[in-house]
This record gives sequence, C-alpha cells and structure tokens, in this order.
Amino acid sequence: MTATDAPATQPASLVARRPQVPVDRLLAELVPPRHFADESFATYRPDAGHPSQQAALDRLRDVADELTGARAGSWWRRRRASAPPAVYLDGGFGVGKTHLLASLAHAVGGPTAYGTFVEYTNLVGALGFLPTVEALAKRRLVCIDEFELDDPGDTVLMARLLRELADRGVALAATSNTLPGSLGEGRFAADDFLREIQALADRFEVLRVDGEDYRHRALSTGGPGLTDAEVRRAAASEPGATLDEFAGLVAHLATVHPSRYGALLDGVRLVAVTGVGPVQAQDVALRLVVLVDRLYDRDVPVLLGGGGAEQLFTPEMLSGGYRKKYHRALSRLGSLAEAGRALL
Repeated sequence: MTATDAPATQPASLVARRPQVPVDRLLAELVPPRHFADESFATYRPDAGHPSQQAALDRLRDVADELTGARAGSWWRRRRASAPPAVYLDGGFGVGKTHLLASLAHAVGGPTAYGTFVEYTNLVGALGFLPTVEALAKRRLVCIDEFELDDPGDTVLMARLLRELADRGVALAATSNTLPGSLGEGRFAADDFLREIQALADRFEVLRVDGEDYRHRALSTGGPGLTDAEVRRAAASEPGATLDEFAGLVAHLATVHPSRYGALLDGVRLVAVTGVGPVQAQDVALRLVVLVDRLYDRDVPVLLGGGGAEQLFTPEMLSGGYRKKYHRALSRLGSLAEAGRALL
C-alpha cells in the first residue's frame, strides 16, 4: 500500500470484539428488525402481476384485526374459546414475506415476539426449553421468520415449541424461503413445513406469496468489484466503520456464539472486509449466513474487497442441503454491498 493509500486513522475491528449478551437482552430483542422498523401493511406494495401478494396482505390484515379485538369480542375471550390463528407465508426470496410478517407484528403490537428461526433456537439454548415456553406463552403473537427445515434436530425442537405455544392460545405466524427456480417443486416449501410440524399442520393456514426477488430487480450487480485498497480507504473515512481481513473474521466467528452476532455489530455503521474469497467448509459458511442476517436486520452496509460475494459459496453448497440459506444470504449481501458502494 502506498503512502496515498494509508488510512489517516485505524478503523475498529470486529475481530477485537467479544460481546457478552445477557438472557434478558435476547428476550428484549425479539422485535421486528431495524430494516423493517417503519414498515406496515400500508407500505407494502403488492405486485399486480402476482395477485397472491394482495391476497396475503388482506388475510394478514384480518388476522391482525382478530388479535387486536377489532372484531367483536375481546381477544382473551376468543383465546379461551377457539384455537388461535396460525399462518405460514410460503414463497421465494425477496417477495416481501418478511415485510408482511413485520407488518403483522406492528399491527398487533404488544405483547408480541418476533425473531428468526435461529434466534428462537438460540433462546432455547440460553434459557432452556420450558423457561422459553413460559416466556413466550405470555405473548399474544409469536412470529418466526425464515423457518428452517435443513437441521432435523432444530426443526423438531421448533415444532415442539410451536405446539406448546399453540396449545396455550398463542397465535403463530411463520415464513420460510424457496429457491427462485423451485416453482415446480410442489407447494414451495409448504409441504416440507407441514410435514415437519406434523401435529400442528392442520392448524396452519398456508398463504402463497408469489413474485420475483425485489432486491435483484432493484440492484445493479454487474459493476466492477472493489480492490482491497479502496475498501481500506473507505473504512478509514467512515465514522463507525470496522475493517477486517476475511480469513481473520471467519476464524473469529468460530469463537463467538451466533446468538451474539447481533451484539457484535453494536454501534457499527459500516462493515468493510478485505480479501474476500471462496469458503470451503460448511460450518464456516453457515456462520457467515448468520452474520449476513444480522447485518441485514440492522441495515449495516458492507464493502467487500478481494473476490467479493460472487464466489463466496461453492457450487456444491449452492446446490446442497443448505442451499436456501446460501441463496438468501447472497440476495441480502448483494443489497448490503450496493448500499456500501453508494457511500463511495
């Protein structure tokens, strides 16, 4: 690096952080992410070319009315008298399922819990199963974003958790993803979801949300990549930026529990990474997926040097059992990288 490339100040580093997260923070953070903090049913724009989007929006408005008492009778009286609503939003990447789920949580208001599948499994790991049930059973609605079907143990755990909550009168809403090219594979992920939750399958109402990935429609991903020198200069000039070398960052992630990845980003306004290259190990790739999800939740732009995100996951990963996670991560990472480039 030449003298003109040398940063005036040394940015902070994610590798230097080792956050400690108390259990009460895990519970307090079960709210819609910052990325969707201001979204509502009114801000969702259904695609006229895909009527299922409008149908899903209308149905979720009805669910919100039912849970908030907008319909006749109090919620507590209905909770005792009949099974609570349970809806599953079934569709591909970037069609607005998370927007709709967050809008439902906002419309219903407290007491509501909102988190990703991984955040709930982390909560069970931190609290234990029964204390988690007791904590969530006090909520009117529990929303589970990105319900994952690729880990049998976690899937069974979450199915049991949902059954316990439904039996206690808690309303449920969930989403999961299907690959963009999987339109011919049955009912998207719905068949898999209903099979895995078994005893609850007859309680869930499946809402199709067809469409294209809006992130791909909105982004121009064909531009030139960034050099490591450009990434370093940008990180040095941006307050609140962190700068890490890719190999060191992925090694550090292995030492931090995924439940703490959100806290790892406290106060961070930009994440800059140099030397980005292909990941060969599945466990490393899965930790990166969790980090990308937390970055996306918090609207933290990224700058990627080296090879960028294009070749991050191997062809075998993108066609294997965890492919839905990887495709979701690439979709979100592209959006964050575009936001980072806008800073330049």
